[in-house]
Amino acid sequence: MPTKMTINTFTALKAERKIVCLTAYSAPMAAILDAHCDLLLVGDSVAMVLYGMDNTQGADIQMMVRHAQAVMRGTKQALVVVDLPAGSYETSPEQALTTATQIIQESGADAIKLEGGALLKPHIKLLVKNGIPVMGHIGLLPQKASSASMYRITGKTDDEAALLHADMHALVDAGVFGIVMEGIIEPVAKDIATACSVPTIGIGASTVCDGQILVTDDMVGLFDKFVPTFVRQFGKLNPAITESVSAYRAAVIDGSFPSNEHLFWPKVEK
Repeated sequence: MPTKMTINTFTALKAERKIVCLTAYSAPMAAILDAHCDLLLVGDSVAMVLYGMDNTQGADIQMMVRHAQAVMRGTKQALVVVDLPAGSYETSPEQALTTATQIIQESGADAIKLEGGALLKPHIKLLVKNGIPVMGHIGLLPQKASSASMYRITGKTDDEAALLHADMHALVDAGVFGIVMEGIIEPVAKDIATACSVPTIGIGASTVCDGQILVTDDMVGLFDKFVPTFVRQFGKLNPAITESVSAYRAAVIDGSFPSNEHLFWPKVEK
């Protein structure tokens, strides 16, 4: 049996090698990714990727719980982290604790992730105090963007750079076990990753980050509504599926599918 990743073994990777992370929303995909990833994120990107919404703000607690349950069924090895959806944790530390507790208890996931910097320090402290592992997320915050035009790279000014550094230090002080760094300009991202004492996971951030994460559907070329600059498509599933469906349509129309081999026949008595 494969060894299950824990928070401690995950953080220890910082000193050993680059950390591999991807998103997962279903049991079959989680089962495929599990052997290759250190961390699987049940991201609120599910709202866009699977439900066709324009942004991540449409994700809710029950959506995240159901998909986290599915991913847990397909995972034996990777650390499973779940996004707290927008509006479910920002109001107060107590709200964050209630939401995080529900998601962890109902899904069995290993940890949660939330978006934001120093303002969320009290929230993170309360979660960690209550035994809930927390991953932070700084830089570009998708939950704050209602359209693609609002996705902007951060760290371009001295003030933005200073705020990002302050956010990183605040999250580390609050007790996060890792930080996702998204959409942060170089060399600011490099400086933050270098200075951070917990693992940093980049997405449109520095190669100096301890690991990388992408939305799986972007990476395999399945979700093609738009391709962010930071995405490298390691596959082209969309055209492959299109070709398969086209061939299926033709076979149904011309009657070549199903054939006799695809039907059920009575057993011949001997």
